Amino acid sequence: MKILHTADWHIGKVLHKQSLAEEMNLFLAWLLDIIESEEIDLLLVSGDIFDVANPAVKDRKVYYNFLSKLIGGNTQIIITGGNHDSISLLDAPQEILEHINVAVIGGARDNLEDEIIEVKNQDGIVELVVAAVPFLRDKDLRSTVESSEGKDRSTVLKEGIRKHYAEVGQLCTSLYSDVPSIAMGHLYAQGVSTSDSERDIHIGNAAAVESTVFPPTFGYVALGHIHRPQMIGGSEMIRYSGSPIALSFSEKSDNKCVLIVELAHGKFSTPKVVDIPKKRALTKFSGTYDAVRSKLESYEPEFDLVSFVEIEVMEEDFSSIVLANVEDLVAEYSAHPRFRILKSRTQFKNGANDTSDLFEQGVNVEDLHPSEVFGKRLQTETIDDEKRIFLKSAFQEILEDVLQKE
Repeated sequence: MKILHTADWHIGKVLHKQSLAEEMNLFLAWLLDIIESEEIDLLLVSGDIFDVANPAVKDRKVYYNFLSKLIGGNTQIIITGGNHDSISLLDAPQEILEHINVAVIGGARDNLEDEIIEVKNQDGIVELVVAAVPFLRDKDLRSTVESSEGKDRSTVLKEGIRKHYAEVGQLCTSLYSDVPSIAMGHLYAQGVSTSDSERDIHIGNAAAVESTVFPPTFGYVALGHIHRPQMIGGSEMIRYSGSPIALSFSEKSDNKCVLIVELAHGKFSTPKVVDIPKKRALTKFSGTYDAVRSKLESYEPEFDLVSFVEIEVMEEDFSSIVLANVEDLVAEYSAHPRFRILKSRTQFKNGANDTSDLFEQGVNVEDLHPSEVFGKRLQTETIDDEKRIFLKSAFQEILEDVLQKE
């Protein structure tokens, strides 16, 4: 059996007002080709299918169009919800999707057996079971910890996550004693390398879980939530696949990939890394105004899609003329056929320090995620890390409730 692991598609993602739809469509077309050429039996998508809880109709069409292309094939699909996904939106078509070999677990189930998905061969024999654990929210975890009194939030979360995986692992062992198993997850693990595009309540060492949270009964753990592909706890069998496309300028140098694991004679192979072809460059040019302008004039994009550029102008002394020149430079290249300046920043060693702290060119509050705005607001407060984490969590719970009601 061949298993392909991917995650964090973030369909509908907009980077500084620019849609990433073209790149996403190219990735999904490539993924369909890989599924066919590699004869993939099982596709695992570990959360964050969409970038927002209430995606636009066109973004939902991208998701369902992809699934429709696999109807009639031999590939079973298991999808779990991430922290960006709406549980109700993912779960709504569950009964219909089951008829086309697609299992969706949008949110944690009251009965943990409902999170265990059977994968059968052509003879109807169960060859693998998957603990399809979605993103576990605070309300899911607090109810599982016997007593949270006197414990800080991060301790309660980690205890709840550990207990959830222990119980679902025990179910796999007791119900399917001779069948190999895989776990899925959408969470933040200790020691990971993050990028600027991850925004959620679990970012930070205080809420990070250790690799030992996953029972040894699971032969492979397919994780989502972190956008850089990497191993956890030094184990090749506990992996983040990373996002398939760059979702922020901090990921401009990352190699994006999917992972393929083979199951033969009850044992899992070391995951094979399959690089995703790069279609767009994200580039940063730094230096004086003259140096940046010269770099832009000589820049030749190497990929098919329009390149996205970030510029950082650094001068010795404050100058309103330099600020005006940077604005003119951004406007000048706004209609360039091969690249666009999406982000600009101007810094002065002497005089007005880092004007982007007050206003970043090309960015409006309306374009930011509410969590980002709230995070910026928190930066103005003198509070300890524990209170900061608590306030972020409280805000996220309120935000998720509002989005679900909308």
